[in-house]
Amino acid sequence: MNPMQTLAGLAASEPLAPYDPTYDPLVAANPGHGVDYAPTYWVASAGAPPEDDGPIRASADVDVVVVGSGFTGLATALFLAREHGIRATVLEANRVAWGCTSRNGGQGQNASGRLYRSQWIERWGKQTALRLDAEIREGFETFKSLVAEVPCDPQPGGHLYIAHREKKLDFLRHEAKVMRDVFGYDTRMLSAGDVRTHYVNDAENCGALHEPDGIGVHPLKLAFGYMRMARALGVKIHPASPVLDVKARGGGYDVRTPGGVLRARAVAFATGGYTSNGLHRRLDSRIMPILSNSLVTRPLTESERRATNFLTHQVITDTRTLRFYYRLLPDYRLQIGSRSSVTGADATRQKHFDVLVNGLHRKFPALRDVSIDHSWWGWVDVSHDMMPRIAQPERNHNVFYALGYGGNGVSFSAHAGRRMAQRIAGKPAAAFDLPIYDSGLQYPNIFGSVRSPLFAPFRRIGQRFLYRWYHLNDEVL
Repeated sequence: MNPMQTLAGLAASEPLAPYDPTYDPLVAANPGHGVDYAPTYWVASAGAPPEDDGPIRASADVDVVVVGSGFTGLATALFLAREHGIRATVLEANRVAWGCTSRNGGQGQNASGRLYRSQWIERWGKQTALRLDAEIREGFETFKSLVAEVPCDPQPGGHLYIAHREKKLDFLRHEAKVMRDVFGYDTRMLSAGDVRTHYVNDAENCGALHEPDGIGVHPLKLAFGYMRMARALGVKIHPASPVLDVKARGGGYDVRTPGGVLRARAVAFATGGYTSNGLHRRLDSRIMPILSNSLVTRPLTESERRATNFLTHQVITDTRTLRFYYRLLPDYRLQIGSRSSVTGADATRQKHFDVLVNGLHRKFPALRDVSIDHSWWGWVDVSHDMMPRIAQPERNHNVFYALGYGGNGVSFSAHAGRRMAQRIAGKPAAAFDLPIYDSGLQYPNIFGSVRSPLFAPFRRIGQRFLYRWYHLNDEVL
């Protein structure tokens, strides 16, 4: 299997630049100009992209510019049009949904960042945690409502959180109790036998927490659905139109692209893990891009499914800090993902691919001879405190962003786009005093309370050490 294979059947209106597997948003000036998709299973199976509006060819006056055409950007544009009568112009450097949206695992969970609900209570107190939970629940309903409108191969049923070691069971029991007793969820603890008999025979399974909320989707089909609905309401979507800079001028903003300058009253950034430094001063060094690897097998035979007792299509994660996330797809392929290299320059090394293959084989020894049909990687946007921000960082500037999902953006991006549209339209909401709305992205926290962009280049040194510690704690201690 060649992970760099050319994908057929995806015609583009412009000649495409080849996909660069070593692209790294922390060091690259921009994500490219008209670059082809990464070779993901989603791209190979989504069908041809919907019609778009082509690259920007001339300067123009527009109302709102949305930068980025992934889930967040498309949802923002969709809700601006649907709920506020505002027709946005979406700019994408490469192809529509080129970044996080076409490279993730398609797991929609009732979450918004990397923190657990018990950690919300520790950080903000019970009352704020309850209000934040109500907002995240509403967000999951927003996601479900859009999934219901789009043919995106949904796989409902919940989320299975599997303890990969006995020592993780106390953590899961605590989280299940908090979710049940404090927040009212119908969470259940399952024994290893329950998981093995009724869900899947993961050889590492020591028991699991089951959450009722969780939906697997085909992420690119979902994004294409957002795109179709938005364009039907008058939204303009321009691929191969990278934003070169944004300058305030006369109460508005000049958004410069290779094809012309768009003069807008408001600008919204929805660039996820592909946010380049230099795009806007309020975004420089505020996101830590983290690589995640993913692969998809050939379809499993009936005997292979019996051998693994894969009786569920629910989304699954394990309890590693550097967690594996996996599920059985509708066509009986197995998708699995986890961490990758620290830098883009190192991403193509075989050892990172082997991490996933070895994980697959540890969990499912019967699949050792199953071939891998698709392999790819992509950047995840992680914030300073592991929670997203949907913010207007300066009250007197109509610049907005929604970033920092930490790998939980498939579902919450829909509501983040809805809330960002609401802020752009100038409509208040009681939820806007919650932590994910009332503060902006911060610089990395170094040496206690010292926050500075000067420390940003050294984050990857710390990341290397953290990965080694996480591995030791996950697998040995």
